[in-house]
Amino acid sequence: MSMAIVAALRHIVGESAVLEPAELGKRSAGAYRFDNLRAAALVRPANTKEVSDVLRWCHAHNIAVVTQGGLTGLVHGGDAGANDVILSLERMRAIEAIDPVQRTATVEAGVVLQTLQEAVDQHDLSFPLDLGARGSATLGGNAATNAGGNRVIRYGMTRDMVLGLEVVLADGSIVSSMNQLIKNNAGYDLKQLFIGSEGTLGVITKLVLRLREKPLATNMAFVGLDSFDAVAKFLKHADRALGGTLSAFEVMWQSFYQLVTTAPAKGQPPIAQNYPYYVLIESQGADRELDTQRFQAALEGALQAGLIADAAIAQSDADCQAFWALRDDVGQVMQGGLPVVFDISLPIAAMEAYAEGLRETLAAEIGDHKLWIFGHLGDGNLHVVVQVKPQNYLALRPKIEALVYRPLAACHGSVSAEHGIGLEKKPYLHISRNAAEIALMRTLKAALDPKGILNPGKIFEVAAAAQRASA
Repeated sequence: MSMAIVAALRHIVGESAVLEPAELGKRSAGAYRFDNLRAAALVRPANTKEVSDVLRWCHAHNIAVVTQGGLTGLVHGGDAGANDVILSLERMRAIEAIDPVQRTATVEAGVVLQTLQEAVDQHDLSFPLDLGARGSATLGGNAATNAGGNRVIRYGMTRDMVLGLEVVLADGSIVSSMNQLIKNNAGYDLKQLFIGSEGTLGVITKLVLRLREKPLATNMAFVGLDSFDAVAKFLKHADRALGGTLSAFEVMWQSFYQLVTTAPAKGQPPIAQNYPYYVLIESQGADRELDTQRFQAALEGALQAGLIADAAIAQSDADCQAFWALRDDVGQVMQGGLPVVFDISLPIAAMEAYAEGLRETLAAEIGDHKLWIFGHLGDGNLHVVVQVKPQNYLALRPKIEALVYRPLAACHGSVSAEHGIGLEKKPYLHISRNAAEIALMRTLKAALDPKGILNPGKIFEVAAAAQRASA
């Protein structure tokens, strides 16, 4: 059956654009993964029409399709089964237009985030979405998961940066809604159906993205604080004092700061390692002298108010890059064990109690482990990493997930701040979405993908997908 699928797809997109199971089995399944891809075939369409033709054929033959971009997701949202077709957008990497006047970029979904950032920089513009996987994450994947990243506090999620989309539906129909206007209230905003839908409602093939003027001044500091209460008060102080230029407010609990500033990590500690909390703060503006004065005054005011204990201020672009490198050095959590990585959201006022409660329950329930907490505190997003010994990983993972997710219900938190649901968080979706919301999600899925062929099994189970799998 697999070779019949390969032959049919090659007839649609060409011989070299389809990989057989043995070939795709040599490809990694993604970031922080030790396994390889599996599927009946991997197809690499070159344009929207070929995506449409592939989906139309798969729809007619009741074959599941899993769309993949840069494979940087962390919730198994791009996993495929042995009988599925992987639809990779790796050949659709054209930046079709950059409009400096309208301040938009029109791109194919396979364009890598960093590629667009560098391209618009040549026009003195910026695409402010930024995250550690910028060098491999694709813009279609960013939209499909509604990625957040480092500067949500200033610019919002990916949803806030997408003006228009082109999407191919499960039956091959093309919906082209390539709006370039910031304000367009003409009926339903259809693009919002597909942003954050994780490829379960349609395949994003093109995007119109909103660009911003390139900041002329960037100021950064690494700050040490003595209490979580001080962290929360420092956020309010900084946001007010910086007059709308606060662009990032990243927090690190002490254990994570020590991890990324101690060998074998390459980073050097900008300030001492003995503070319980650290904040990477960034301000972006248009006047180097004025913004620098405002930034320094904000830090001095915080110091005088007793909110911060110490600070190292970046003196150059190299310093700024070094500061961000510490925050992005998440790979250190792989040293000495296997990590269980979480991406949660909760009210700032609930964070300290949540973290302390998790520390206690992990110690009581699973014994030997390491816990690191860091993240985009300014927008309520924390990353939690629990590392255990490799031999204990499979046995302890379900228990760790329960200990991390269940307390979020009491504080109205979310099991996913920006990474999506995929397969990993599906059992806990009910913590963040009520029964009516999930029912409406199912209605949308049934309307747009009645056969359940698009990324089946992700977010929640659907009857059509279950019936297809058993057939």
